[in-house]
Amino acid sequence: MHRKILAAGIVAVALVLTSCSSSTQEAAPEPAAAASEAAPEPAAPASEAAPSEPAASTTMDDSDCAAPENICVGLVTDTGKVDDKSFNQAAWEGAQLGAQAVGAFSKYIETTDPKDYANNIAQFAGKNYDVIVTVGFLMGEATVNAAAEFPNVKFIGVDQFQGEPIDNLAGLVFDESKAGYAVGYLAGLMTKTNKIGSALGTDTVPPVKLFGEGYKAGALAANPDVKVTLLYHEPNNAFGDPEWGAAEARKQLDQGADIIFAAGGATGNGGLIEVAKDPGAGKTVFCIGVDIDQYNTVPQAAKCLLTSAEKKLVSGTETLVVAAAGGTMTPGNNFGPTGIAAYHDTEGAVPDDVKAKVLEVLAGLEDGTIDTGCPACLDN
Repeated sequence: MHRKILAAGIVAVALVLTSCSSSTQEAAPEPAAAASEAAPEPAAPASEAAPSEPAASTTMDDSDCAAPENICVGLVTDTGKVDDKSFNQAAWEGAQLGAQAVGAFSKYIETTDPKDYANNIAQFAGKNYDVIVTVGFLMGEATVNAAAEFPNVKFIGVDQFQGEPIDNLAGLVFDESKAGYAVGYLAGLMTKTNKIGSALGTDTVPPVKLFGEGYKAGALAANPDVKVTLLYHEPNNAFGDPEWGAAEARKQLDQGADIIFAAGGATGNGGLIEVAKDPGAGKTVFCIGVDIDQYNTVPQAAKCLLTSAEKKLVSGTETLVVAAAGGTMTPGNNFGPTGIAAYHDTEGAVPDDVKAKVLEVLAGLEDGTIDTGCPACLDN
């Protein structure tokens, strides 16, 4: 293990968890282990961090992860596909970039049922993987348990807030309320009907509720007269129900909402695509994406997409994978940056004074002069 750390550590010192944001290219996914045998369909990459330079020596497979010269990185998705065009996909891209940087082999397992969390993690741990990334708040308990069971494995929990630090577990967490507040402020300034809506994953997952409550707070700060509808999916299948997302987005448009914030994996993507089908898309009605710049991952929504409430998942995951492989990972909570994506095709619809006000709000969120009301908002 020490030889592995020495080799990977040279790369680890070059990466620090900061708010860098440029463009990534998606590496081809490796075939999945038991939970998912088929590789996903190619998808457009999340726009974020520049790829790291590959290490000189690369582990080609996981036949002997225990060998000192080999490094193996595994990722277990939350329920949903690895190419969900949202958080699973972004975390996998980051894991691949981190693995590339340290010369590691990388592989994913898709979770189809929450009861399989522990078994999916154990598949990697049983083969002596060095680093295991688990994606999503709902995997938090299974990850903590696995970290205790496999103390020689480094674990990274994406969207998993850590209570008591565990030596071999780092949580990659974000203040989603800030990104939600920023896009809500934009929506509050842009609405013409004074009605804005949402199609969100379950509010039992704190990051989703932080996005939603931040969105509401930002909209009301910009426009006290706006009516904000926060609509959350029930916990079951909350991130894999595009039909629900589409139906609820359509219902709110029919009721006069002219901006829909759709956040929640495939569920949210269904809402984005439905708004884009509206005759007024990009002119009188708009949509807002989440997690990553969804202009790059949900091209069907490009017509209506104002922006996306971003978490820098790709660069955050990449940096922690490199740190874990290099022996420099900090246990406990590692906070990643948030922000909003470019306006892209709808830039001409956003007045210059609105853009200027949104920039001021982003600066205030960054320096702490603007309070989103969270995490106390989780009690709402």
